[in-house]
Amino acid sequence: MTKNHGPSIKNDEKYEALRDEGMSKTKAARIANTPKSGKKGGKAKEYEERSEQELYDKAKEVGIAGRSKMTKKELIASLRNS
Repeated sequence: MTKNHGPSIKNDEKYEALRDEGMSKTKAARIANTPKSGKKGGKAKEYEERSEQELYDKAKEVGIAGRSKMTKKELIASLRNS
């Protein structure tokens, strides 16, 4: 049975799976709290094909700090490392 991590974690099952894979608590929580974290589709464009605004919006969605001052290249790097 999945442990309840309280109201700060929206998807406890996903959080535990990510922690078991060795992710930090912060990164696992960020991913588990993303509304579409449990859905698969594989139809998203590559980061390089997206506009800077699309990348900014995605960075905002996953909670990347300092995104407003980042270039497109920096947004891509931050999204890949978050």
